[in-house]
Amino acid sequence: MQTPAFETAEKYILNRLNKELSPALSYHGPHHTPDVMKEAMKIAAEEKLTPEEIKLLRVAIAFHDAGFIYVYQNHEEKGCEMAKEILPGFNFSEKDIELICGMIMATKIPQSPKNKLEKIIGDADLDYLGREDVYPIAHSLFDELKTYANLTDEKKWDEIQINFLKNHVYHTSYSQKKRRSKKNQYLQKLIKKWTV
Repeated sequence: MQTPAFETAEKYILNRLNKELSPALSYHGPHHTPDVMKEAMKIAAEEKLTPEEIKLLRVAIAFHDAGFIYVYQNHEEKGCEMAKEILPGFNFSEKDIELICGMIMATKIPQSPKNKLEKIIGDADLDYLGREDVYPIAHSLFDELKTYANLTDEKKWDEIQINFLKNHVYHTSYSQKKRRSKKNQYLQKLIKKWTV
């Protein structure tokens, strides 16, 4: 059995995201995946992953929003389908592809990760909720939803965010330590904004 071409597979799909994602994806554009990758590598360092696990995680992150090339709704399922079609050509085994699909599906909202790798990708995907740049990033998601979900009312958008944040939990100790309190501050500010 040949070793999977991890880096080549990662580069292949990132290249496609750069070329094929719609410019209307202001949040899920080509810039989103490298951001998730960067944060996931920080979490992975704390979680003491093996080199093999890190490579699988990186490929899953590269594919996690690839479905947006084709669809907006259920893009995770489409991304998993793409992984199943594309990755055998890069020498990935069925077992590796199943693990990668598990990670892609772990980013689906509401998140329900089942193992360490799924928890890491889930937390990295929503890392921005507990960061200083949460405001511009959340605004870019609102802009995207204006186009794709016909959501134009700012109050309605903030209500969606408030409900989401109230139910959201970080799964890794890294994200709980580094992101939870900022996320809670953001939630409180959103609540205050509409409380007269």
